[in-house]
Amino acid sequence: MRGDRVEIVIDAGGEVRTYEIVASRNGRRVEIETGRGVVTVSEVTRSGTPVRTARFMASRILALVEHPAADQNIARDVIEPRPIRSSG
Repeated sequence: MRGDRVEIVIDAGGEVRTYEIVASRNGRRVEIETGRGVVTVSEVTRSGTPVRTARFMASRILALVEHPAADQNIARDVIEPRPIRSSG
């Protein structure tokens, strides 16, 4: 879904680098796969065709943070404070 994004923080031998993969168009999503010491993050279309792919050694990853696209109605309900009714 457009708005999905994944941040990857990597130990690059003396420095820390941050990479970001974003679902840039409607209908695309970001998928994460792990296997044999490699983490693959891909932006894919509805049919599953990869558009962009990034591969990282699992031993170098410090953090992998997924940010799913928020539904505007749900986000509004969570953020808006509810009035507190007092008894009396």
